[in-house]
Amino acid sequence: MIKYLSIAVALLSIVGCDLNSDHSELRKRMAEVERRPKGQIEPIPTFTPYSPYVYVAAAQRSPFTRPVLESEQRIVGRRLDVAPDLTRQRELLEGVNIDALSMVGSLSRDGQIWALIDDGSGGIHRITVGNYLGKNHGRVVNATNAQLDILEIIPDGTGGWIERPRALALEERDNG
Repeated sequence: MIKYLSIAVALLSIVGCDLNSDHSELRKRMAEVERRPKGQIEPIPTFTPYSPYVYVAAAQRSPFTRPVLESEQRIVGRRLDVAPDLTRQRELLEGVNIDALSMVGSLSRDGQIWALIDDGSGGIHRITVGNYLGKNHGRVVNATNAQLDILEIIPDGTGGWIERPRALALEERDNG
C-alpha cells in the first residue's frame, strides 16, 4: 500500500509542476517560428560524367628525356627492321624511366653476370643480358660487374624507330 501511495504522490507532483509552470514564452517563440516563410531546398547540382583521358602519345619520345642528336642517329643509323616488339609481355622494370634506375651491385654465377638494379623506390631487382628495362624498350645487350650496356628502341620523330645505346654504371655509395 505504501508503494502505491508513493507512486501516486510522485505522479501528482509531476503533473502539478506541469500545471503550475508558465510556458507562454515558449509558446510565443514557437508561434513566431511557425509564422516565418518556409524555405526551399536547392536541388542537387547536376554533374557531368567523368570521361577518362586516353593518352595516345605513349610510343613517342618522353618530353623529359634528352632528344636524340643527329650525330647519334648517324652513328647507330636508321634501319627499316628496327621496331619494338609490342606483342611480348612487358617486364617489371619497363614501367620505370631508365633515368630513375641505378646499378647498385652485381652477382656472378656459373659465368653469368646478374646486375642488381635499384628501381628508385627501394626495390632491388636482378637482371641479366636479354632482360628489358626502361620505358623506351631498352634491352640489356651486355653485362659486366661494373656496367650494363642497354640498347633502346625509340621513335625517330618521322614515324620510324632507331636504336640508341645507353649504359648503367655501378654507383659507389658512401654508407659512412
